[in-house]
Amino acid sequence: MTSRISHTTFDARDAYAQSVFWADVLGYTDVPGDPNLPGHEECMIVPPADHDAPAESHGRVLFIEVPEPKTVKNRGHLDLRPTDRTQAEEVARVLALGATQVADRRRPDGKGGWVVLADPEGNEFCILRSDAELAAAGEA
Repeated sequence: MTSRISHTTFDARDAYAQSVFWADVLGYTDVPGDPNLPGHEECMIVPPADHDAPAESHGRVLFIEVPEPKTVKNRGHLDLRPTDRTQAEEVARVLALGATQVADRRRPDGKGGWVVLADPEGNEFCILRSDAELAAAGEA
């Protein structure tokens, strides 16, 4: 037998604020019938119901409030691939939602790389090139 990932959990100072930020970034929603509200110590977001596959096969994300702040670099992080825009457009969109840029690891020739961002609580994540950009470069 094997296991499957039920959801990914992040510690947070403000679970609700993190759930709102990440729902906007990922296009996710609250669990139907269980809305996240300010002051909730646990807030889960899920893919929208119109995905082709059931929610269990997609990554649900849970934010749990903890008293201590983030103090060091993440040991794991999310790599996000834009679905309907370029990498540069997605970086601009996520920055406008409240992320901050940590590092730009794009190659000068435009043929690879990623941008490291941090969410409002400092958790790093990366924006990769879109599938369309990979295909255009012959890398898909």
